[in-house]
Amino acid sequence: MSAKKILFSIIIPVRQPTVYLTETLRHLESQTENKFEVLVITDKISKTPNPAVKRNLGVKLAKGKYLAFLDDDSYPDANWLKNAELLLLDSNIAAVCGPCLIPPTDTPYQKASGLVWSSWLGSGGAGAYRNSIGAARFVDDYPSVNLIVKKNDFFKIKGFKTNYWPGEDTILCLDLTQKLKKKILYHPSVVVYHHRRAVILPHLQQISRYALHRGQFAKIFPQTSFRFGYLIPSVFFFYSVFLTFATLLGYHNLLILLPIFLYLILLILTFIKFLITQNQLFPSFLAIITIPLTHLYYGLLFPIGFFKPNLIFKPHQTDKMTGNYVGG
Repeated sequence: MSAKKILFSIIIPVRQPTVYLTETLRHLESQTENKFEVLVITDKISKTPNPAVKRNLGVKLAKGKYLAFLDDDSYPDANWLKNAELLLLDSNIAAVCGPCLIPPTDTPYQKASGLVWSSWLGSGGAGAYRNSIGAARFVDDYPSVNLIVKKNDFFKIKGFKTNYWPGEDTILCLDLTQKLKKKILYHPSVVVYHHRRAVILPHLQQISRYALHRGQFAKIFPQTSFRFGYLIPSVFFFYSVFLTFATLLGYHNLLILLPIFLYLILLILTFIKFLITQNQLFPSFLAIITIPLTHLYYGLLFPIGFFKPNLIFKPHQTDKMTGNYVGG
C-alpha cells in the first residue's frame, strides 16, 4: 500500500513475538477500515526493552496520519479504526481512546483480574470505564493499550518521554491536554480486548508498578495523578493497620468499625453484580478476594512511590522460549 493511502499506523511494542501478538495480527486482518500499516517493534529493532523508545521508533517509521497504539497482549474490535476515524475529524481532538474489555478466551484467573479492573470498587481512581463500556467523555489520562493520536500533535509534544515506565502514556496525555490545549475523547465504540495478568501474584506484581509510579507522578505530575481516587487505597491501608492494632489491644468502637462494615457491604454488592453480569461463580469469587488485596497492596506502595527520590526502569522479564511475560 502506498504512503498516500495509509491513514493509520498501528504501532505495537514487544520484547519478542508471542502467541498473543499472532492473535493481534490476525484480528487486525479483520478491520473494516483497511487503510493501515502495522509496525511491530521488537528488542532486536529498538536495541532496548523500553516500550516508550519502541513506540517513538515506530512513529519515525510511520506513514499514516494517525498513530494507533496497541499493546502486544491486546487486539481490537473489527470496527476499531473505522469508528476512530469519524471521531478524529474534530480539529479540537488530539486523540481518541476506548474501553479495554476482557477477552472471552481468557482463563478464569485472568477474567478475575479483568473484573477487578472493570468494577467501580476495584478500579478506584483509574476509572472503571477504562475496562468496561462507559459513556463518551473527555479524559486527560489514558493507557496506550488503546490510544489513537494524530501524528501532527504527537510531533508537537515530541512524543513519549522515555525515562518513565509505566506512566509514559500519562505524560503524553498531559502534554496533549495541557501544552496543546486539545482534547482526548473516550468513546465506547473504540473497543480493544486486553488480556489481563492472572490473579493473584502476577496481578499484584503489575499493581506494584502502577502504584509506585502513580505515587511518584502524584508528586511530579499532580495535575492528573494527585487525585482523591488514587489516594483512597492508602487511606484504606492505614485504616486497616489502625483497626488491626485497635482490635489486638481490645479497643472496640462502632464508629471505628463502621468503615469496614461499609466496605464489606460494597464487596458483597459487587460480588452479586459479578454473578448477575458474568454468570460465572469462580472468576467472581476470585475477583472479590483480589479486590481488598489490590487495595491494600496499592495503598502501601503509593506513598512509597511518592517519597522515593526516583524510580528505575525495569523491563518485563520474558520466557525465552515463548516470549510470554513472566509474572506481572
